[in-house]
Amino acid sequence: MSVRRVMGTEVEYGISVQGQPHANPMTASSQIVNAYAASAQRARRARWDFEEEAPLRDARGFDLSRDKADPGLLTDEDLGLANVILTNGARLYVDHAHPEYSTPEVTSPLDVVKWDKAGELVMLEASRLAAQIPGAAPIQLYKNNTDNKGVSYGSHENYLMRRSTPFADIVKHLTPFFVTRQVVCGAGRLGVGQDGSEHAYQISQRADFFEVEVGLETTLKRPIINTRDEPHADPAKYRRLHVIIGDANLSEVSTYLKVGTTSLVLAMIEAGYITQELSLATPVASLRAISHDPTCRRTVRLANGREVTAVQLQLEYLELASKFVQERLGDDADAQTRDVLARWESVLNRLERDPMECARELDWVAKLGLLEQYRQRDGLEWSDSKLQLIDLQYADIRPERGLHHRLVQRGRMERLIDPVEVELSVHEPPVDTRAYFRGKVLDKFSDGVAAASWDSVIFDLPGKEALQRVPTMDPLRGTRKHVGALIDRCDTAEELFRALTQRPTG
Repeated sequence: MSVRRVMGTEVEYGISVQGQPHANPMTASSQIVNAYAASAQRARRARWDFEEEAPLRDARGFDLSRDKADPGLLTDEDLGLANVILTNGARLYVDHAHPEYSTPEVTSPLDVVKWDKAGELVMLEASRLAAQIPGAAPIQLYKNNTDNKGVSYGSHENYLMRRSTPFADIVKHLTPFFVTRQVVCGAGRLGVGQDGSEHAYQISQRADFFEVEVGLETTLKRPIINTRDEPHADPAKYRRLHVIIGDANLSEVSTYLKVGTTSLVLAMIEAGYITQELSLATPVASLRAISHDPTCRRTVRLANGREVTAVQLQLEYLELASKFVQERLGDDADAQTRDVLARWESVLNRLERDPMECARELDWVAKLGLLEQYRQRDGLEWSDSKLQLIDLQYADIRPERGLHHRLVQRGRMERLIDPVEVELSVHEPPVDTRAYFRGKVLDKFSDGVAAASWDSVIFDLPGKEALQRVPTMDPLRGTRKHVGALIDRCDTAEELFRALTQRPTG
């Protein structure tokens, strides 16, 4: 009934080796991750534990056969690629030939923004460290989703949900929401079609790469609703909704609204609150049609024959969410829930009036404004290569080069998080999830940690022949409140493990 739940993001960054257009992206990505890992002052580096991962388990009630699965789905195989667990509880690794940063588990939209932005600083520092390797060419990183040559890479979200929620309800009510929410959280793209060969501007970088409504794939036949059933928590209680239909946002407001509004819709689905028929007649075609119209005026057809714009359908979700929160919480609704509702309404009303009114908040509008400035100043057509460079430069994570960063520096993009807090979050974990335990243990007892994952920490202790696993199946335990004092008073990993596992006598 609020925006609060366990959630996080995963972002694969675009990568380019300066002066080497044919450089191996896996090698370059490994250089990025390894350079950052080498800079950490740790005696040993814990490996990622793949044992409990099950990427082929489908929420529809079956496991996909490994011999039929696309290799890109086999994320439970240790391929020996660079893979680092950070002291803020996050994961930095190579995935599908891109460096990827997965935030620690957090419980609010603002915290998603904070640790997602911390990921940008991690990647920036990693690229600078990689450039210091003797003989290495500079590697540029971009927070975007396509090379405009037919390749797309992901920006995923994860939301913990009640296992008891019927998956069919999730599909029915989330599909129209996901198809239309791009007007709020699209990153903007110059180029239409997977290869970007049509010279026009569109709202989303990912829309043209989705082909089916529901499925397990993430890199081929991409589905609007992904069915991976890998909760990284107690499977009897939870499911982790793995969302692959989203753009990589630089705007803090876009990220905030992306996860905040989605969390509200999930709360309504869990409560069985949505009874209206909002299903789209052709979801995949509607996804692309909406993205291809930056005026936000194009209509799509619902299954019942009604014609609506994306903004109008989002307004219907907003109306439902506002009533839901008022009925369930009234004046007791927390500040972030009230703020998400207010910002959602404000943005939608302005998009309906004139999208350019949202240039300080939304990535796709801010980028469109920059492109239009250049077009008008220099008389450029959409096919001009200069505009393609501007599109790419918007996503450049270097503060001195990235156009998004320049907008922020000039006060033309709204910020939600104090930059000092973001810098602290590069090393500090959130205090209210199990990420606190993971991050603090790695920081203080790195010599005694052999491996870790989302749902366990594995110790390598003196006098123990076998490795010792400490499960962390409940994402809301292992917080500072639960274990902060214990970690502070223990001097060794062995002492901590003994305190965690001792059983009361008598």
